Amino acid sequence: MIFNYFYKKNLMKRLLLVSFYLIIAASAFSQTNTQAPTVPEYISKGTIPAFITYKAPDSTVFTNKDVHKGRPTLLMIFSPDCGHCQHVATEITSNIAHFKKAQIYMITWLPYSDMMSFYKNYKIADYPQITIAWDSKYFFLPYFHVQSYPKLIVYDKKGKYVKEFQGNIQIEDVWKALGKK
Repeated sequence: MIFNYFYKKNLMKRLLLVSFYLIIAASAFSQTNTQAPTVPEYISKGTIPAFITYKAPDSTVFTNKDVHKGRPTLLMIFSPDCGHCQHVATEITSNIAHFKKAQIYMITWLPYSDMMSFYKNYKIADYPQITIAWDSKYFFLPYFHVQSYPKLIVYDKKGKYVKEFQGNIQIEDVWKALGKK
């Protein structure tokens, strides 16, 4: 009988202790509402972000302060070995007259040597309105939520966000976003 009394008392203590640990564990593993904002910062902010890159052919520093005001801007985040990126680069260079009022910045995070091969293959030096740059700090992909290549972001002549394109892109849609009819 005394044994029963102590057994029941210890059982109650054990149940209470286990319950306490379960409550603590449940609260420790419960999820908080940490969802990312539904509108990415580059859209909500609506302006070209601060950045540092290194442009071809001489790897000079190129920042957002070097972006000319008063002209529409096209940012193209690309991979030099991406077929869609190569197609868009061909479309841009073949139709450069449609981009004469725009400034185009092609940016890659892949090795500088890959960027330079792309630069030479597409003869970017022949197009003064195109700047190609290396994102050594890996800023552009996460900031612009790049999920496929290329990703094009259009800003108007005041530097305000207009529209974005990603993946399989129709170049005529890009002209329209830049203000060309």
